[in-house]
Amino acid sequence: MSRPRVVITNRPFPETVALLAPHAVLEVNDAPEPWAPDVVRARCRDATGLLAFMTDRIDAAFLDACPSLRVVGAALKGYDNIDVEAAAARGVTVTIVPDLLTVPTAELAIGLILALGRHIVAGDRDIRSNGFAGWRPRLYGTGLAGATVGILGFGKVGRAIAARLVPFGCRLLAHDASVMAIVPPLADAVRLADRDTLLRNADIVVLALPLTRDTQHVIDAAALARLKPGALLVNPARGSLVDEAAVGEALDAGRLGGYAADVFECEDWARPDRPAAIAPRLLAPDAATVLTPHIGSAVTDLRRAIERSAAESILDVLQGRAPVHAVTPTVTTPAVTTRPEAVPC
Repeated sequence: MSRPRVVITNRPFPETVALLAPHAVLEVNDAPEPWAPDVVRARCRDATGLLAFMTDRIDAAFLDACPSLRVVGAALKGYDNIDVEAAAARGVTVTIVPDLLTVPTAELAIGLILALGRHIVAGDRDIRSNGFAGWRPRLYGTGLAGATVGILGFGKVGRAIAARLVPFGCRLLAHDASVMAIVPPLADAVRLADRDTLLRNADIVVLALPLTRDTQHVIDAAALARLKPGALLVNPARGSLVDEAAVGEALDAGRLGGYAADVFECEDWARPDRPAAIAPRLLAPDAATVLTPHIGSAVTDLRRAIERSAAESILDVLQGRAPVHAVTPTVTTPAVTTRPEAVPC
C-alpha cells in the first residue's frame, strides 16, 4: 500500500522532516522563500496532508483543487488564512497550535513597546549615521513606570502581555467583549474598561485581538481620534486590526506619537481586498515607527515545538486518531475595505 503524500510549504526544521518521513512521502520547500500560491496548489493536488504556515491561503477553491487532502496541520495560532468551514464541508480536518505562540508574542510586544517608547531604533540609527559625541538633550520618549497601558483583547496573549507589564509599574486597562471579570493573579493589577474609556485614557494601546469581521480596522481614523495626543499604538497581533493608511495620517498630523507593528495588512490572506504592501507613510525615514518582519513566534526552540505539534496532528489524522487541536468551523471572513496605495510588501 502506498504511503500518503504530505506537503510542507515552508522550510522546516530537520526534526519535523524526521518525524513525518517514516509515515509519508514528503514534498518539502527547503528554500528560504515560500512557494507562490499556484505552486502550493499544484504540489497539493494529490496530497493527503499539508503542513501550512502564515504564507498559505487555504480557501474553497484550493480545497476543490486538492480533493485527496484530509488534514491541514497549521503551524499557527490564528487561522484567519484558512477557511475552516469550507474544509469541514469537504471532510478536511484543520488543526492549529493554540498555546506555544502566546509567550513569544507577549515578549515581543514588550520589546516593541520599549523600542517605540524609548526611541531605541532611532537611537541606533543615529549612532550608525552620525557617530557618538556624548549625551545630548534629545530622543526623549515614553517610559512604562506610571504609564497607562490599554490592552485591546484579553485572551491568552492579552493576559500574557499584562502579566509582563505588571513589574514595570504600569496602570493597566483591558477591554474584551467576552471577558466579564479579571481573575487572579491579575485581578489586582488590571481594570476592565469599555473600549472608548481605554482609548481615551491610555498612553500606550496594545492590540491582542484575533482578526474577524468585527475586529478588522478596530483601529481606524475614528478610533485614532479618540486617543490622547501623542499616545503610542503597538500591534503584535494581526495587521488588519489597524487601518495603516489612517495610522500614517495620524502620524503625519502629530496626533499619534508612534506606531510599532510586527504584522501588516498585506499579510492577511482572509481579505480578498488586502493591500499589496505596507502603507508608504509607515516606511518613511522620519516616521515614528518600529516595524519587525512578523517575528512574534521566532524563538528557535518554540518554532521547533510548533512545527512538531502541527506534524503530530497530521500523523494523528493519517493514522486514524482524533487530533487534540482540531478547529471547529466558527471563523468569519473580515469585512471588505479599500486598498491604500502601497510600497511592495
